[in-house]
Amino acid sequence: MAASTEPEAALSVLPRADGSATYAHAGYTVMGSVNGPIEASRRDEHPYEAHVDVIVRPAAGVGGTRERHLESILQSSLSQLILVKNFPRQLIQIVLQIEATPENDYVNTKLVQASLNFPVVPALLQTAILALLSAAVPMRETAASTVVAVVPQGAKRLLVDPVPRDLEAAHSVHVLAFTSQDELLLAESEGDFTVKEWDEVYEAAKEICCRPRTLDEENDVGPDLRHFLRTTLEEKVAEDLYWK
Repeated sequence: MAASTEPEAALSVLPRADGSATYAHAGYTVMGSVNGPIEASRRDEHPYEAHVDVIVRPAAGVGGTRERHLESILQSSLSQLILVKNFPRQLIQIVLQIEATPENDYVNTKLVQASLNFPVVPALLQTAILALLSAAVPMRETAASTVVAVVPQGAKRLLVDPVPRDLEAAHSVHVLAFTSQDELLLAESEGDFTVKEWDEVYEAAKEICCRPRTLDEENDVGPDLRHFLRTTLEEKVAEDLYWK
């Protein structure tokens, strides 16, 4: 598996939002804002739970089919994490602005074009979760996500956090997310793969998202996403309470 550099994040970066965060990892940088719970419009109103509205904005240009697909994936996942039944007839709006993408994101194969959505999903999901925590929106648990590509040949059959150029050699790409209770939250796949390959991808992704690692393992396996999320929040709380 490919080595991953450490992610970077900052909380409460937008003064006029209820909560906000920036997150950078694997060549992607995303800024997110959260507003709510606020009164929902009649169209979005649900009598028993809050409506989670996710808006994804591309790094350049206007949103299209790709952004609508990403929004549907994130809306489904985040609705399972947020305690939506605590806020009937309310709206929780999450806006995610993609600020930077890997330099070599030009690709021309059919599989790469189809799966180009997947590498940015972990950055979008982690940004949304950090922004929700910054806004103090009640959640039943948090989550961590990663992308794994399967290449047909070579010593490293599984590529973690592949850049778009890596996808040219891959015959399948998978994005998975696990909750803080080690439960599978999200699983999206593209391409041709066997059941055995899927099992390998599942185990690799679960190890990245769920298993705590020592310093010796960190560079080989990837960043400890749970530890990163916890320390990011601890640093923000310590900063906010420093005056006391």
